[in-house]
Order: sequence, then structure tokens, then C-alpha cells
Amino acid sequence: MNDSIESEAVEQQEEQQEVRCVLMRGGTSKALFFHQADLPPAGPARDRLLKRAMGTPDVLQIDGLGGSRLVTSKVAIIQRSERADADVDYTFAQVDVDRDLIGYDANCGNISSAVAPFAIDEGLVAITEPVTTVRIHNTNTGTLLVSKVQVKNGRSRVLGDCAIAGVPGTGAEILMDYTDTLGAKTGRLLPTGEAIDTIALEDGRRVAVSVVDAANPCVFIAAESLGLSGSELPDAITANRALIETIGEIQSKAGERIGLYKHWKDVHLPGLPLAVIVAPPADYVDVNKDTVRAADCDLRARLVFLGKCHDSMAGTGSMCTAAASRVPNSLVNEAVGPRAATDTLRIGHPLGVMEVKVVARPDAAQPARTAFDALGLARTARRLMAGTIYVPVA
Repeated sequence: MNDSIESEAVEQQEEQQEVRCVLMRGGTSKALFFHQADLPPAGPARDRLLKRAMGTPDVLQIDGLGGSRLVTSKVAIIQRSERADADVDYTFAQVDVDRDLIGYDANCGNISSAVAPFAIDEGLVAITEPVTTVRIHNTNTGTLLVSKVQVKNGRSRVLGDCAIAGVPGTGAEILMDYTDTLGAKTGRLLPTGEAIDTIALEDGRRVAVSVVDAANPCVFIAAESLGLSGSELPDAITANRALIETIGEIQSKAGERIGLYKHWKDVHLPGLPLAVIVAPPADYVDVNKDTVRAADCDLRARLVFLGKCHDSMAGTGSMCTAAASRVPNSLVNEAVGPRAATDTLRIGHPLGVMEVKVVARPDAAQPARTAFDALGLARTARRLMAGTIYVPVA
């Protein structure tokens, strides 16, 4: 009997590989966290393992740990850094849900907020109480992030009074500094050199956009130019396939213009640049049926990538939106108006309001020279599970 059980166990081990992982929430997203040493080298074998771990491609991701949404189909790969100016290297992977795709061309701000707590709890960095500062090298963009994490008894704290829209309850505050991420992919805050550009669509329409690169490159589009009010919620935007195709065309053409793609037709419904639909403040009803008052936000924003509208607001998207709001004459600056004179930006998104710290020195004569003394936000993160994931070998 024991021999039979042992034989079955060996057979199962031959059919599935075991990999250590930690499931973490970072901000309003969730990701599987892996030590880089536990994964195959970068390439097809790693891609296959990560997609299979998530259950991609499948709209429900029923045969993996993905949650059938882009915000729950993410991966973080961590190792100690050999750079003198960083403590850990962090590679982000966005695993698509229903398409057989995985991408490494961008970073995720929400998942970034869980990197330092993971590194602390896994013993990858030196710990200082009550706050440990972790310098994070994001390999996707080549930029440095600085994370300040509350620590108690050698572990990252979980309990606290920091509340963020889209996450129930409160948690220990994690301060994220993105000041060093200007020109993350293109090397320039304004990759085209202009605060406003015009994209000519194949159907003859011409759409004004602002292309800004901070944390991740984004193409900003005024809601009214797409026939929207700015208060639409994710499901309605994603379900409007004509709208999604139009946004995808704008993203692809903006991506070609700033050198992300050789030709815009080479990519369909891309991840970068992120598309952010913006509108001035107005009362709207969020996903939880709560009313967000115009007085409580500085603009309304809806983010689209990979052909879907984000359930809330991506962390990197919020950083780029905040930066764009201080660039004179940009569409975001116009939507925010006089409120751009403050040191914070309150973004009204589908799950509420996100507040971002932004201290800028705008240059009205040369908007591309706008400089920043502070660009960051507060997040919370929590370890949800640690163990072994099983991935079929074929």
C-alpha cells in the first residue's frame, strides 16, 4: 500500500513542477512573488511557467491562481541587487487573462509597493526599526524606486490607519517615491517634445493627446474627444469594443511616435503607452455605488491597457497623471485647472479617490523642462499566502 502511494507521489512530481511563491496584495492589485533563483532564466520556459501558474489563457483562469482580472494576474520576480545604488532588483510581469500573452515592458506601481515588504520578510535586506528604507531597481524601466516600510519585530507591519480607495479597511502606510522615474522608457518627460500632439485615426478623426513619460509612458485623452462624459465605469468602457479599438489605435500610434514600436500596426491593444481618459471634476457614482463629489477630486481619470479598463487606477498611471498635471498646457493640466497649484493631486477613479504627492517647478515657456521635487504616494500591502505552486510540465 505504501509503495503504491509513494509511486503515485513520484508520478505526480514528474508531471508537475513545484515552485516556491508568495501571494501578495500591493495597493489595489495582487501578484505572485517569486525569488528569481527559483525560476528558469528569462525566456520561453519562464514565460510558459508563469502563464500556466496564472491559468492563462482562459477568461476565468480556472486552472491557475489568476483572478480573471488584469489587476489579479500579475507577477513580481525579486533578487538581491548587485547595484551599489539598489537593495533589490524587481522585474514585473503582466500576464494577460484570455490572450496567451505575458509582457515585461512596463512596471506596476501598486505591485511595486509590495516589493519592499516581501524583501524584508524574506530576509533580502537589512532591517531598521521602526522604518526600513528599501531601494528598488525596477528592471523593466531601469529606474529606481524608494520605499519606506514600517517594521516591527523584524517583519513588515500590516496593521495601521492608512486607507486607500479600492481596498477595504486600513493598513500600515508604505511611502513610495517615484521622483527618479521621469522618462522611464524614453528618457524624456515629454517624449515628443510637445505638451499636446494630434493623432490622426484611420477613420479620419483627429484626436488631441498628451504623451508623458513618468514611471510609465501614458497617452492622455480628453473624455469629450471620445464622446464620453468621464464618469463611465470599467465594465461599460471595456464592453464598448468600438471605443476600445479606437483607444488601442491611439495607443499604438502614440507608441510608434515615441519609439516603442516600429509600426503602429505591429501591436494590437497594447499595454504601453497606458491610455488615460481624463475629465475635469464632476460628481459621479463609483463601482461601490458611492457618490464621489466634484469637490473631493481634482480630475476624473479612467485607465485602459491591454484592451481593458483598469478597475481602479494603476500606481504608475497615477504617477504619470500627477506629473502630467503639472506640465503647462497638457490636457491633464487643463483638466485640473487652478488646482494644479497645490502639492497634491486627487484622482477620481472607478473605486474612489487616490491622493498623490506632487511638488513641481513648471516651466510655462518650455513645458518639457518641468522639474519635480516630490512625486510619490502612500500605499498598503499585505502577504496573503506563502507556499508551493504546482505547474504541469506540459
